[in-house]
Amino acid sequence: MKQLGEGRFYLVREDVLTESMQKTIEAKQLLSSGDEKTIQEAAKRVGLSRSAFYKYRDTVFPFESIARERVLTIFIQLEDRKGSLATLLTIVSEGKCNVLTIHQTIPVQGRANITLSLDVTEMPIKMEEFLHRLKAPDFVDSVTLVSSGAL
Repeated sequence: MKQLGEGRFYLVREDVLTESMQKTIEAKQLLSSGDEKTIQEAAKRVGLSRSAFYKYRDTVFPFESIARERVLTIFIQLEDRKGSLATLLTIVSEGKCNVLTIHQTIPVQGRANITLSLDVTEMPIKMEEFLHRLKAPDFVDSVTLVSSGAL
């Protein structure tokens, strides 16, 4: 799975997108609707090279899909301390997020990994602020945004 960077995201009008970006969105819609079965077929139908499709497929999304799917997957590396998971879940709760899945590895040499999938539909703060809050406790080594339909 491709990791998303910590860069900013923007909502832009369709007419300012490049032709390749617009065609990538069309091809993705053909695939999701089942009108086309393969990336090659969808790209050919809209007049787009497969390389251009792969270049933009994880970077352009129709607004409706983002508004509908507000799920974050976050990977956290931390020092294994009593109450550390409870502290992180308090931050999640204060951010008005709903935990969909949670996986914590068995601690090895005093370190553990946690993967959280969160519904952030009700989150009132910006994504950057939320990630900053998760990074704040001194036992947290790193917080990585793995995927998001919320950006």
